[in-house]
Parts: sequence; C-alpha cells; structure tokens
Amino acid sequence: MSGGLNRRDLLAWGAGAALSPLLPLPKAFAETAPNTGMGTGKGTGKGTGPRHGLSVFGDLKYASDFTHFDYLDPDAPKGGSMAFTPPSWAYNQNPLTFDTLNTFVLKGNAPPRMELCFDTLMVRALDEPDAMYGLVAESVTVSADRNLYTFALRPEARFHDGSPLTADDVAFSLMLLKEKGHPAITQTIRDMESASVKDTYTVEVRFSGRQSRQLPLIVAGLPVLSKAYYEVHDFTQSTLEPPLGSGPYRVGKVDAGRAIEFERVEDWWGRDLPVSRGAFNFDKLRLEFFRERDIAFEAFKKGNLTFREEFTSKTWATGYDFPAIRQGHVIKATFPDERPAGAQGWFFNTRRKKFSDPRTREAIGLAFDFEWTNENLFYGLYERTHSFFQNSDMMATGTPSEDELKLLELFRGQVPDEVFGEVWTAPKSDGSGRDRTLLRRANDLLMEAGWVRNGKQLVSAEGEPLTVEFLANGPAFGRVVQPYANALARLGIDAQFRLVDSSQFQSRLNSFDFDVTGRRYALASTPGEGIREYWSSRAADTQGSSNLAGISSPAIDALIEKVIHADSREAMTIAARALDRVLRAGHYWVPNWFKASHTVAYWDRFGYAEPIPPYDFPVETTWWYDADKAKRIGRAE
Repeated sequence: MSGGLNRRDLLAWGAGAALSPLLPLPKAFAETAPNTGMGTGKGTGKGTGPRHGLSVFGDLKYASDFTHFDYLDPDAPKGGSMAFTPPSWAYNQNPLTFDTLNTFVLKGNAPPRMELCFDTLMVRALDEPDAMYGLVAESVTVSADRNLYTFALRPEARFHDGSPLTADDVAFSLMLLKEKGHPAITQTIRDMESASVKDTYTVEVRFSGRQSRQLPLIVAGLPVLSKAYYEVHDFTQSTLEPPLGSGPYRVGKVDAGRAIEFERVEDWWGRDLPVSRGAFNFDKLRLEFFRERDIAFEAFKKGNLTFREEFTSKTWATGYDFPAIRQGHVIKATFPDERPAGAQGWFFNTRRKKFSDPRTREAIGLAFDFEWTNENLFYGLYERTHSFFQNSDMMATGTPSEDELKLLELFRGQVPDEVFGEVWTAPKSDGSGRDRTLLRRANDLLMEAGWVRNGKQLVSAEGEPLTVEFLANGPAFGRVVQPYANALARLGIDAQFRLVDSSQFQSRLNSFDFDVTGRRYALASTPGEGIREYWSSRAADTQGSSNLAGISSPAIDALIEKVIHADSREAMTIAARALDRVLRAGHYWVPNWFKASHTVAYWDRFGYAEPIPPYDFPVETTWWYDADKAKRIGRAE
C-alpha cells in the first residue's frame, strides 16, 4: 500500500504508525489552502464531476495540477539503503518476528512494511489531516447521495510481472478483503456494500448509506491485489512465498523471523506521478527483528542498523554516548510529532469478573505513582496521559460545555453521574512512590466494590484473591511495573509482570486471554470508522479486535457514531469530548505517559526535506541516501 492506509489508519483514520506498546503521539496541526476539494459526508444535492482528491470535510491543499507533495523533494536521489527495526505495524504484522508474508489476514505473524509492495486507489497527503489523492485512480466521481463512488483507473498501472492492473483486480480485492480480510479491515468496511466492474478501467464502489464520512477514503487506501494471483493462491493461508504486488517495493531477501529486505522496483509504473515524486528513494529497506531492545541498540551502535527511533527514556537519557556519537557519525535528533497523542495505558480486560466493577479498576489505577516513575525511571522526559484524545482539541477539559451537555443528557442514567461534572483526571501524587492519601482512597474503593481482607491478601466474597497479571512481549516495562506491583501489594493485591514470546503474546491478545496489557492507541485529527474497533460493543465480542478492554456500552456506541457521522469538524470535536468524558469515567485503563516528539538517532548518511510532514514520520519512504555524507563517515555503499 504505497502511501495508502495501514492498520492505524483503518482503526483511527490516522497517519501511519499503528499500535506501539511504548510511546505516544501528539498535537493535531491543521493547515489547508483555500482550494476546495470534495467532502465525503452523506447528504443530498448535486453529485460531483471527476475529481483528483478526496477529504473528509471538503478542503484539499493541492490543486489538480500539483507536481509533488511539499514535504518531499522531487529531486531526491535514488539509491543506497536504510536498515532499521520496525517501530510500528499493521494488520497481523509483528515487530519482533515473522512467519508469513501474508499480511492482510489474521493468521500468522507478518513483517511490517509488507504494504509497500501493494498499490492503492489513492494515497494520503501527510501534511493534511485526512486528504487523499489519486494513485491507481486518476479520478473519482461521487453520486448525489454520496453512496456511489466511481473510480477511473490509470491504464498504465501494472503489477510487478508486467500484467495490467484493471477494474477486475480492484473489485476483486475490495470484496475479498471485506469477506476474508483481517478483522481490522472486515469490521471497518462492513458498510461498503459492493465493488463492481463498469469497464476495464472503471470500478464502482457502493456504500450502504450508513457509512461514515471517512469510509470512502478508507476504502480508497486499501491494497489492490492481483485477481489472477489469488485465484491460484489461498488468500487465507500463511505463506513465505513473496506475493505478486504492484507497489514501489517488492520482497527481496527473507530470513524468516530475523530479517527481510524490500527492494525498490526501478521500473515501478507510478514513480513519476505527483503523489510519488520524491518518495521511495532507497534501493533497499532492510528490517531486522530483535526480541530484546538492548540487542537492537547494540546493532545500531555497530552500524548494522542505520536508523533508530528511541522508545526507552533511560536509553535516550544515558545510552547515546558512544564513539560514533562523539565523532559526529551518528546524529541524535528530536523531531516534532504533531498528531494527537492518542491513548497509551494499561488496559483492563473487563470481560473478567474481577475487573467488572469500575471502582476496582479505579483503585488499581490510583496505586500507580506516575510522578515518582517519571522522576526516577524516565528522567523527567514524559507528561501524564489523561485523555483518550490527549494533546488534541478533542480532549475533554473542565466541566462540559453547553453543546457537550446536550449530547450527554441523552444518556443520563446510562453513564456515571460524574460525566456531568469535572472530567475525571488521574490525581497527581506526592512523588514518594507510596502516596498514603491515594492508597487510602484506593483501599476505600476496593472495600466499596466488595473486596475484603484475609490477612494481607484482598479476596472476593467467594474467597478468590485479587491478582493482576501484566502481560507483555518485551522486558522494557518490567522496571516500571515492579514498583507499581509493590504499591499494589500494600493494598493486598498480588501483581505480576508476565513476559511471553511475541507469538504467544499476540495469540493471547487475539483471544482476550489476559488480565491487563499495555497498549498505545494512536489516533488522528479526524477519527473515523476505526474507533469502533477500539471501543464499541461489537468489537468487544470480536476476537482479534483492538477493543482489548472489552468496552461494551450503548452510550459509548452511540457517541462513537456521533463522532464519525458529524457533519463538521466542530460537531466532531464536541462529540469526541463527550465520548472522552464517558470513557474516562469508566476507568477502563491506567493511563500512562506521552511526549510530543520523535526521539531518533541515525548514521549521518541520509538527507530529508524540511519541514517534515506533521501527520506522520515515515522516514523510510521520505528520506534518501546521501552518498557524500556516507563517504565522509566511511559508510559509503
């Protein structure tokens, strides 16, 4: 999906980083030119003629005659390589290992960046909140009722074997993904009713009339698969056979579970299109997989990896003092991350009886001393996360506005009464690591929830002890959980940090077989269909969904629909704030921390255009190899 959508986009309608277990995301930044585009919200009136782009609320920055995106250098040289560990992933992808190259289904663990092998109808502009412009589709026409989107395809589009990419392939792909794709796809696009062939280079996509304003854009960002290839290859099965793609890269060398290389397709049919000019510059992208972050860091210091985004505060504060840094061969840099921070925290599996009472969940959360943790373990680098829409206009603050109250009043009696007052915010501790006031409040809540003391242990009325297992697939959180577990022990709660291998971890998440797990939900400036995957009742019952907490509330379901069906950004923001208040009052998580920046290090052999795009940080597709810099530090290829 060269510049299309990944799992994060599908789930949150955002810009490309998916579900990272450690770090955050930041503030929404929106600036668009007065040039009018084509909105996608439902409504009546005249249809539109063929257009070169789509956006949620109508504005497009780039006119139909644009030559390249502003954040790309159209004269960037091609060549060289970048080696890195994947900081984000999509669908069934796993950043620690892989055993299949089939990435669009639930089965197996695929390597991140497989989407680079596939083209999409349209691609995201990363300097606009949600706009998309044509790749395989030269133009799109929308019916008056906004339920039929007709895409005119570029006849020059080709798969890597030279076969033409036609409407047959597009229609086949969309229906296959709807019926047999990863749950992140099938659940998100269920209001896409059909995709059909009008002629060789025209495909019609029909929606139910219930779709949100984002769904047509999401569909336009899905991968186009070869019908001929998948008619003889089982789409649902795991395989290490490289798939036939059409994108700017193809699979190169594969060392299953350890490394994969993506090779630039020199004669890629779309290389000179405005949406591609200046992108996909490296001849080779090499992804290496490590189960231990420390081992990956050592590989970076040796130059085996050439780019690293740092997700561990201790390493960032103390680890970057080695010869290559001192010699100026490795650059340590901080880039702004202007996206909404989203929600990072430890999420309770409320499907389990012991976590069914919100007072129990709140009490467990009160035992986490962020102030002590930030000072003693994080070197003061983070801020506390409070909101599911942290660092955006959608974050609720103070008491509800008049407009928020109008929405919330619809659910009075279905939501906690505190929703109508000051928004719930994690209290600030005294920083001692054992704040007696907060622990007393936690104890009171546990007693109210029906837990009783049996010696030093907290037990239910049936005598079952209250235990909490923090499930993780890497050791990085261990040093954070241990002091937290000590605080929980003072309340009579037995808390353990459970480390499992990545395959078992993903399997347990897919089947909701855990107590508590850490997750970062990356959100976007324009939330869409995908937030149903995070918080809706339907997703709570769907194995493999991202509703890890098992949130199931008619009021939350209704507010989600208010957000994704809003007819203006103002209405969307009001609905999101109301939703944020209800989610926070439910105590479904122990909120973690965030920072509004990308902390990275790289060997000084790269170039990039400035300013970087505000809505994503895809260095592997926007930076380039600088031969002169590489020669200067003795790292020429």
